[in-house]
Amino acid sequence: MDADPPTSVPAGAPTGHTALLDGLRDDLYAELDHRPALVVITGAAGVGKSRLVRELLTRTPPSDTPALVARCRESDAPFAPLVEVLARCRPRAGHLPPVTGALRGLLPELAGLLPPAPLPVGDPRAEQHRLVRALCGLTASLGRAVFVVEDVQWADEGTVAFLRTLVSDPPPHLGLVLTARGEDGDAFPFPLRPPPHVVLAERHLVPLSAAGTGALAAGLLGGRAVPEEFAERLYRWTGGLPYVIEEVVRRWPEPMAHPTGVAEPPLPASVRRLVVEGLRRLPPDARKVASAAAVLDDPAPVHLLGAVAGLGEEETRRALAAALKEGVLRAAEGSEGGAYAIPYALARRAAYEAVAEPERPVLHLRAARALARHTSPLPLVRIAGHHQLAGRPTEAVRWLEAAADRAAGAGDAGAATDHYLAALRGGPPAVVRDRVALKLARVALNARPGPQVPAALRQVLDRCSLGPGPSGEIRLLLGLLLRNQSGSGLEALEEIARAVPDLLAVSPGQAARALAIIAIPSLKGWPLGEHRRLLAEAERLLPQVDGDDLRAAVLANRATALALMGDPSAWDAVAELPDTLSGEAAARVHANLAGAATALGHPERARACQTRAWQAVRTHHAPYLEAFVETTDMLTAFTRGRWTGLLERAERAEEQYRDVPDFHAEALLVCGLLRLHTKGQTDVARRLLERAVRTTALDTGIVLTSAAAAQVRVHLAADRPAPAVQAMEGALHHVRRTGAWVWASALAPPAVQALLRAGRAGEARLLVTELADGIARRDAPAARAALLTCRALLTGTAGPQPGTGGADAPYLTAVDAWTELERPYEAAYVREAWGLRLLAAGAAGGRTVLHEAIAAYQDIDAVWDVLRCQRGLRDHGQVTVRRPGALGYGDHLSPRERAVARLASLGLSNREIARELVLSHRTVEHHVARALRKLGVSSRTEIGSQLGP
Repeated sequence: MDADPPTSVPAGAPTGHTALLDGLRDDLYAELDHRPALVVITGAAGVGKSRLVRELLTRTPPSDTPALVARCRESDAPFAPLVEVLARCRPRAGHLPPVTGALRGLLPELAGLLPPAPLPVGDPRAEQHRLVRALCGLTASLGRAVFVVEDVQWADEGTVAFLRTLVSDPPPHLGLVLTARGEDGDAFPFPLRPPPHVVLAERHLVPLSAAGTGALAAGLLGGRAVPEEFAERLYRWTGGLPYVIEEVVRRWPEPMAHPTGVAEPPLPASVRRLVVEGLRRLPPDARKVASAAAVLDDPAPVHLLGAVAGLGEEETRRALAAALKEGVLRAAEGSEGGAYAIPYALARRAAYEAVAEPERPVLHLRAARALARHTSPLPLVRIAGHHQLAGRPTEAVRWLEAAADRAAGAGDAGAATDHYLAALRGGPPAVVRDRVALKLARVALNARPGPQVPAALRQVLDRCSLGPGPSGEIRLLLGLLLRNQSGSGLEALEEIARAVPDLLAVSPGQAARALAIIAIPSLKGWPLGEHRRLLAEAERLLPQVDGDDLRAAVLANRATALALMGDPSAWDAVAELPDTLSGEAAARVHANLAGAATALGHPERARACQTRAWQAVRTHHAPYLEAFVETTDMLTAFTRGRWTGLLERAERAEEQYRDVPDFHAEALLVCGLLRLHTKGQTDVARRLLERAVRTTALDTGIVLTSAAAAQVRVHLAADRPAPAVQAMEGALHHVRRTGAWVWASALAPPAVQALLRAGRAGEARLLVTELADGIARRDAPAARAALLTCRALLTGTAGPQPGTGGADAPYLTAVDAWTELERPYEAAYVREAWGLRLLAAGAAGGRTVLHEAIAAYQDIDAVWDVLRCQRGLRDHGQVTVRRPGALGYGDHLSPRERAVARLASLGLSNREIARELVLSHRTVEHHVARALRKLGVSSRTEIGSQLGP
């Protein structure tokens, strides 16, 4: 077998490895050009030695420099590789010394050129020495030749004697190239002692790095860049060996179709053959150690390898030395105390498949027992895996449960969830299954699990083997999972409600907890009256709640429910929360309270709760709670006008939290709002906001109303009052159905504007009355500021009212209210409406008020809103002065020109584009003309093909 299997990549192929080979080739060629020269190339199998030799020979002029390539093989006859190549050479006449006649028997093909055979000497050693001298003489007669001998590690005794003689006294014009397998540069099969005048170049080839692996893969895939994660995985699979990389990539259909979603690529037959033939060369004990390494998979020390292989320490060390010499095993990088493994994942797989199937369970059982005896801390998951593969599922479940318990105790909810789920899949007995299911339900709440967890819990519940206590608790926790993480909404609330009867039978405290949970209101939930009834039931059970933790959980949910309802007693309930709340419970309740305080208009309380939530979550590794606190913080930042860097943060959250619908919806909401207000990208914003509405599961007063309010503003800015009214109806229906008017602060003012602009003033006044009645006796400062705004908007239809202090007073009162609540956007929005009303009435001060709105919008980078205000000024005959130093774009489209061109390519008229982007009709005309010129097209229909993505 060839140590370096021939690669299928032709010379000069555009791969990441080519540049490296080119550099080595040029370097070695420069050395080889000075004769006599000796080039020695070592490295592991598959690292590219043979290819480097071929690259080197391509630089050797064939006309005057013959190149001979001999390849050693295992179990070769004496001098076999030399005979095969020298039989095809043609030595120069008159340059053959008499001793070369001894080669007539070895090289009958050259009999007509060789001198007469010398007489026999009768001594085998002397005969071999004469043959070596003869071979050296024949080689010298070739003149300026390059002689390559590959895979010297397999050279027979005679070939080694020839090479040692040739190296010690090379012909003056010879270039000798030797390759050998070796894990390090000092591992040449025999010492090399060339005389001082010989040019010596030694190169040890090492596998590619992860980056180099990615570059080679990119070249093999036609120059397409590969993701860093894919390159890392390919490096683990192949060990960075170019031959293995090439075999995998070339024989794996569409590898980039699943860069992260497949455990391993198919095992190429050539790689399997390479590994298996290496195993066959090992002595029996070394094969046992290699099998043990394949079963253990991870790097293992000598005593562990010996325990699995069934060998004593001395036998193991001898066997290990043989495996290391052959390159089947390798010392693990960075391992302390000496650990060894099969070099790369695909080789481990091939070595594992080479273990006879009946032998595998035996080795896995040995591995499980050895790991349990000899390692600390215990690798519980690995031990479980070995028991599973040894055909002992009950033991596997026991170790998996222990691993999950340890992870849960360390605060790693994600790992604990994975291990409990794996234990359930192992088919444990009923008692174990029920116990593990309860643990899984408890820990999964903080783990952001996928749909597998609810499905597994439902299967356990369907078996009806649980008593009422565990059944009720699992159903309660399943409902929480559905509510918080699966986007199931009302289904989740109903699941928790079904748990209450079971819980009442065994634990009034757990029943109170369930009732307090479903008492937390939401826009997609039940009417607030039903939530108040459920909360009253929970409060009735409070005296029967035993245990500090359980009582703290009930009180935390009660405080959350009261805060979200805008109940005046809510913050007294918060003050009564016990100091014994655990880290996870504290993070959850304070994130809930921060969200409620932000939505209802308590900025100081929101900051205090958010600070405590961050403090709690940073001490616990709970992915769900981290996401909860992060999205709450983003919403708070948006509400307070802290928009710098917020879009990038929201986009990261949108990518990360797609498995938790409500968090994903909140991230989408912030992305959409910022795309609208800071970028003016109305079409992008609409799509994001629509996705947020579709994604949210229950929504505690933020997503539906804020998304609808933004949609209404977009339509109003484009002078589309009827679609604006339509855009508000869905969210307004949820507010009316649930009676959650305390959450209408974002929606009510633009909804009133839309109704007024649509000529439906009576409905606008009715909406304001509903809002006033809905927040009466509620602690909801933001809703009260919204009510003041709505009443100010109505003054334009009703005229000044007695005792109001004139038409301006309601606007000024609303601005002050929003300012006090640290809501700069809403305050600016009121000023805008106020200024436009004054301009429309021809009253003094309208321009000043509108400029104050523009300044306020500029402070928070609300670019779209600034443009809307400037358009309002133009519409009323007010000239705006452009700031000096405007950015020039030359022959490139400016962002605004690109936005206009994009809409024009979609078929919108100039008037429609003007409404969409809040621009004047003439401005749009100028932008379209400039876009046509810069893109080099003559009609709007040609814009799309030139615009690019």
